[in-house]
Amino acid sequence: MDYIKFDKSKLVNLEYSLTREMLRSNRAGSYSSTTIIGCNTRKYHGLLVTHQPQLDGGMHVLLSMLDETIIQHDQEFNLAIHKYKGEKYNPKGHKYITDFNIDTNLRITYRVGGVLLTKEMLFAGNEDSIIIKYTLVEAHSPTTIRFRPFMAYRNIHSLSKANNDVERKYDSIPNGIKVRMYQGYPPLHLQFSKENEYIHAPDWFFDFEYMREKARGYDALEDLYTPGYFEMPIKQGESVYFMASLELEDPKTFARMYSQELKKRIVRDSFENCLLNAAQQFIVKRGKMFEIVAGFHWFGRVARDTFIALPGLTLVQGDFRTFKAVLDNSLTEMKGSLFPNSGTGLKTEYKSVDGPLWLFWTLQQYIKYSGDTSVWKQYGSTLKMILNSFREGDAPYNIHMLDSGLLYAGVTGSAVTWMDAVIDGKPVTPRVGLAVEVNALWYNAICFAIELAEKAGEMEFVDQWKPVADQIPPSFVDTFWYMDQNYLYDYVHGDFKDKSVRPNQVFAASLPYSPLNDDQRKGVLDRIQSELLTPRGLRTLSPKNPAYKPEYTGGPAERDMAYHQGSVFPWLLGHFAEAWLNLYEQSGVTFITKLYQGFEEVMSEHGIGTISELYDGDPPFRPSGAISQAWSVSELLRVNSILESMKRGKGKKSK
Repeated sequence: MDYIKFDKSKLVNLEYSLTREMLRSNRAGSYSSTTIIGCNTRKYHGLLVTHQPQLDGGMHVLLSMLDETIIQHDQEFNLAIHKYKGEKYNPKGHKYITDFNIDTNLRITYRVGGVLLTKEMLFAGNEDSIIIKYTLVEAHSPTTIRFRPFMAYRNIHSLSKANNDVERKYDSIPNGIKVRMYQGYPPLHLQFSKENEYIHAPDWFFDFEYMREKARGYDALEDLYTPGYFEMPIKQGESVYFMASLELEDPKTFARMYSQELKKRIVRDSFENCLLNAAQQFIVKRGKMFEIVAGFHWFGRVARDTFIALPGLTLVQGDFRTFKAVLDNSLTEMKGSLFPNSGTGLKTEYKSVDGPLWLFWTLQQYIKYSGDTSVWKQYGSTLKMILNSFREGDAPYNIHMLDSGLLYAGVTGSAVTWMDAVIDGKPVTPRVGLAVEVNALWYNAICFAIELAEKAGEMEFVDQWKPVADQIPPSFVDTFWYMDQNYLYDYVHGDFKDKSVRPNQVFAASLPYSPLNDDQRKGVLDRIQSELLTPRGLRTLSPKNPAYKPEYTGGPAERDMAYHQGSVFPWLLGHFAEAWLNLYEQSGVTFITKLYQGFEEVMSEHGIGTISELYDGDPPFRPSGAISQAWSVSELLRVNSILESMKRGKGKKSK
């Protein structure tokens, strides 16, 4: 029985089906995505979305959609569904869908009178191409099938508008055509596994409306170009393969290529296998360089997210080679002691104080899973450089160590922690000064470096940093511990101590080296459990705070205001779970297992078979943000790994 499946009653309910999206990406960095009924609701949706380094380095929607029409007795039945301006849906082909399931691949079944047609989709693992298999299961009369491609040829963040610059010509290729819309772009090869008739009829279709963009406060209307359409007869029991690719392919190989790709898939027949399948989709290869895409559809690589997500995406599966490849590539992008937190090329930004400190944590995880004893030899110089830069104040954004041993960071007008939402150039949560998670990471980084240096016999480094490590715990407690309420201040700036109950304090209890004693860690976890813990992760702000905003909705400013002011982030559950198990050991396994298993029900929500970026702070904890987020998926996989280790009696407390 299929693990994820939708019946007809749910598929024809647009309020239900249009909120559920499919995604498949590959190592080439391309992806294919739409809703479960094939109606695009975002400008980010498309059958073939590829990286275009020769243009702007961004992702571009080339093939937006492919309409299929069944023709019998001169009657046409269009299986597609599009939303146009003014709440108009045309055609309404979703009414023909009888079944949807997704295990090794996506499979949709259509019933049109006496015709039963299945549509199966696979995204190539390493190439910029998508293969769709159509099988005519039943037909009581001669049947023809028509295919009409719709093209966009634009960056995922923009929209296509009708114009006279489009190239209307095409070239014939085996069982298809080669076409492109604009100079500078690569041509798109549209081919079938069997001969067909192509009718060249270039035209524009106007005012497709993307309801998700409209709700998000953006331009939502797009015009799409179609070069023409293909027609071919199809017999009962026959399968026809369609391929859209940047490369010319041999149509005779389509069936074999499809079969070979199918064998590579992790079957989504369980919760864990869905997570493992989703985990693969964040790892991409740009030339010879591997990197992590932070989330789909609009995120690129973010160093902080990379270091946090790497263990769950790779180490848990024993994939040490990919871990090293991604990590080594990240090191090549350093600028001084900082890593990129957004942008590419000349638009790359370097303003994350915690990004470099997460590098230490991800290496701790690498040692834990791999047992590699050469980490200091390979990365020691980088680790020392980061620590020395932060200590001496060589890094930008006023990052420097105080006499107390604590780390200060930030300048007015900039947000340098992970809570970095900005509205009109002003940070929503600036947190300038001493941030609690930054200093927890700082202490952990120093202690870890000392541990490695001692084993390597570099006593000069140990002598230099051991006094700092010894100094930090009392300074940390004196600065951050809110004695009256038994939890940690979120940040401290001069005499100001922010009493907001936020999840950032969890890292002081979860990291391998903690500046807190067991009673203090218990206080932190009790406060988080009572005010921040939800079935979907940790709230970013307590509901008791007047600034709490539970719903991530509205335009950009409204959403950014709620982003770290109440929204729930699943990735934070990883550190809550680890801190809980460090403190309660075996007696905490049942509680954390229940939290982990509670995510199984989201496999059929928002991004099908994956975990969203965030959720609303109040019940029913509606999914929001990106439909698939790397650190959301990875931290759940890491939680499961920790639980399995605990169940085997191998769980160890942090130092």
